[in-house]
Amino acid sequence: MLKEVTATRYITPLREGGSLPGLVEADDLGTYVLKFTGAGQGRKTLVAEVVCGELARRLGLRMPRLVTVELDAVLGLGEPDQQVQELLRSSGGTNLGMDFLSGALGYDPLAFPVTPEEAGRIVWFDALVNNVDRSWRNPNLLVHRGELWLIDHGATMIWHHNWPSVDASANRRYDASDHALARFVPDIAAAAADLAPRVTEELLTEVTAEIPDVWLAGEPGFGTPDDLRRAYARPLLARAAAVHERIDGIPAPARTTGTTGPQESK
Repeated sequence: MLKEVTATRYITPLREGGSLPGLVEADDLGTYVLKFTGAGQGRKTLVAEVVCGELARRLGLRMPRLVTVELDAVLGLGEPDQQVQELLRSSGGTNLGMDFLSGALGYDPLAFPVTPEEAGRIVWFDALVNNVDRSWRNPNLLVHRGELWLIDHGATMIWHHNWPSVDASANRRYDASDHALARFVPDIAAAAADLAPRVTEELLTEVTAEIPDVWLAGEPGFGTPDDLRRAYARPLLARAAAVHERIDGIPAPARTTGTTGPQESK
């Protein structure tokens, strides 16, 4: 299970995110970016963060460590910003924390080129989880110590907002034409060959087990949290095998001719 910590101090809001995440200190002396149950889409956003973040990590992609953060609503009493105060008051209980990467910079594709291999792995993963929020306008990528890190997966697996349509939704194609890494000619075939066989029922069972029960309880149509965990795993398992064939908008790799240079005319 995810490590459990307790928030001891609210430091500041991070206004770059639409859901107004905040920076907090916890009782393990760590500093975390806190995602609130009382924000926006609520607990489903946090479930998506856990499933995608933990799956990404197990597939070898760089993802800040996730923890659950117990928040006492009284932390918001001294916050001068009314919006932040209301958010803290409405989020008492179990929230989601992500390791704060001190010194990390937002990704700029013009300043930080990526190899086709790494780009392919990230685009393939985003297609798997149907991430619609990794565009060049809003990459949701960080550069930390010269390496690329994935963040913010709340806008993924849109099928979990309408479970009756899960099969049709999970079979949709993925448009990567606006992806932050599309310009680097991602090697999708190599990524699929390496990553798809690793997305197994066992792996997804391990990943979904990380979701706290409290975020799964009471979902209409599901008897127990474990029933819902299996529902999260099924479309990902089915999608992994062939999602590379459903990715649109990626430039074709340059073809080699087998020559070492231009041919001389005769």
